[in-house]
Amino acid sequence: MHPALTALLAGRPVALEAWRSWWDQLEHRTLGPADSDRAQAAALLAALTTRLPDPDTLTALVTTLTERAPHPGPAHPHSVNIVGTGGGPATFNLSTAAALTAAAMGIPVVKTGSRAYTSAAGSVDLLERLGITLTSSHTATADHLARHGIAFAGPHVYPPALTRLARTLYPLTLKPFGALLNTLGPLLATVPVTAQLTGVSTPAALAALRPLAAHDTRRTVWLAHNTAGADELLPFADNTLHTPTGALHLPAGTIAPATGTLADLAPHPEDLTGHFLNALAGRAGDTATHTIALNAAALALACGRHTHWATAHTAALDALADGAPRALAERLRTTRRKETTGA
Repeated sequence: MHPALTALLAGRPVALEAWRSWWDQLEHRTLGPADSDRAQAAALLAALTTRLPDPDTLTALVTTLTERAPHPGPAHPHSVNIVGTGGGPATFNLSTAAALTAAAMGIPVVKTGSRAYTSAAGSVDLLERLGITLTSSHTATADHLARHGIAFAGPHVYPPALTRLARTLYPLTLKPFGALLNTLGPLLATVPVTAQLTGVSTPAALAALRPLAAHDTRRTVWLAHNTAGADELLPFADNTLHTPTGALHLPAGTIAPATGTLADLAPHPEDLTGHFLNALAGRAGDTATHTIALNAAALALACGRHTHWATAHTAALDALADGAPRALAERLRTTRRKETTGA
């Protein structure tokens, strides 16, 4: 058994070099026989899923994963990503809606996400249904960003070691470890942005991610948490943003009206794309509109495009009232159809 796994199972810290050795041996398939490789990989993920390790061990793990990923190149000025950890109450795809709204406000957005593990549809599932293309390389991401003001990044932004881990596990799947991958995923993605807003649904995940965010030198990371346990900012809940300069508290009703409930933000799996496109045009109810605008405003402040919450929120509401986010989504769908058909 590899020393990193032995220490992890015993609850002892795992140092940077031990993690590097683990990934080196996994890459070269020298952990042991194939069955041993699979068993050790499953044991590692199970241990991490059962209980996240101490902050130093977790920081070392994330460092050794991201240092092996291809560099995306320089960040576009005032660019931003929004991505959540999943979990918490079910809502429709608010972070994707906020990303399109921020892009319609003129903010460069590179959005990461994943398929659903427990929700009705993750961002990747939604984009697939909409017919919006994920980028396949950092070059393609830069091209989409230049052409459309937004890019939805594909799996190339995640460390290749995770792909090797999945292949080692086969025929087992990563689905049982979805909660772990959702928690760490936002800080594992290498994207060329200057800022990132990450919604966190549970106190345990927040405690794990705060040291990682503080250690992230690639971008400014804001972690959002609220009393409703959702991984987005909510106008009717008390929200806290953990930023590099300290905690920013946004009590219910501070920026947007505090009316509405989680029921107003429920997913619509029977009309996934139709409801989402209506929300992008401000036609899914006031609570949905203000929630999207609140998260888009946070993106505008995180990347430095705006400095006041009220003006950023108003700008987002104006974009939604004009239908600009929906028009952007429709253009992206048309681009995909043209690329597919050659028309």
